[in-house]
Amino acid sequence: MQTVIKADQLTKKFGALVAVQDVSLEISRGDIFGFLGPNGSGKSTVIRMLCGLLQPTAGRAQLDGLDVVAETEEIKKRIGYMSQRFSLYEDLTVQENIDFYGAIYGLGSSQLVERRGTVVGLVGMEERQGQMVRTLSGGFKQRLALACSLLHEPKILFLDEPTAGIDPVARREIWDLLFRLAGEGTTLFVTTHYMDEAERCSQVGYIYHSRLMVCGKPQELKQLPEITPEGAVWLEVHCDEPTRALSLLRSFPGVIDSTIFGESIHILAQEGSDGANVESFLQREKIAGVQCRRVPPSLEDVFVTLTRQQRSRLEG
Repeated sequence: MQTVIKADQLTKKFGALVAVQDVSLEISRGDIFGFLGPNGSGKSTVIRMLCGLLQPTAGRAQLDGLDVVAETEEIKKRIGYMSQRFSLYEDLTVQENIDFYGAIYGLGSSQLVERRGTVVGLVGMEERQGQMVRTLSGGFKQRLALACSLLHEPKILFLDEPTAGIDPVARREIWDLLFRLAGEGTTLFVTTHYMDEAERCSQVGYIYHSRLMVCGKPQELKQLPEITPEGAVWLEVHCDEPTRALSLLRSFPGVIDSTIFGESIHILAQEGSDGANVESFLQREKIAGVQCRRVPPSLEDVFVTLTRQQRSRLEG
């Protein structure tokens, strides 16, 4: 597969503050790359450097074979950028917003008409072109922002938390659009805090405290030895009182780590602490409805484990 985004030891400092340190990654054409990390970890800074909006302090990056520092203007023609707070004009209609951004991208009148028809069809807003933006739901505002960022047919699309603050149905619809774009060859670089969205990505990177800690396919990250040390297993517990059970399990012999995961509990335990032992222990503590089984780690388990390990190293 052709590499379209490549970063090599990308670093950004603001005075004494190191915002991004030695980030290296490669993303192929048509990939959906999920970029995760806590707020303030450096995600937006990486995106701004890759887009040519912020010059790196050290390191290099290329987009579609172009250097992000030396060929910034050419890069801008090939990328779309939908920020977390994409600037839509509330007192204009859907069509007026699209036409405004089409003019910014330098589209001629005939080209704009063609592209407007294409993008409103893609995002399912044909019947809403005359609607004032302030009357749109959050989900339709995100669709419109996506449409505007696609007007100039970018090869690479950067999306900074594109589904933040919208309902689950709208989130699913946005992701359906992203899958369609990726299937047509657009490369997507997406930041998100949602683990279910990370699972949908073809590649995932996790940045913490300015450093890219891991990068790879979701299934590969779940198999990292530091996530499941030798002689340890992941267990999932379902029961009637998960919060009380969690407190009890943290003192159970052999439990290395435990956390609430949806309506269940995920436990990293020494291999001898099997499901039957855990079930018997909780039942003795009058916890009802206990079921325990061995499971692979989730992506959330991966990121929480890596964060705790790195935090311990930094504090040590």
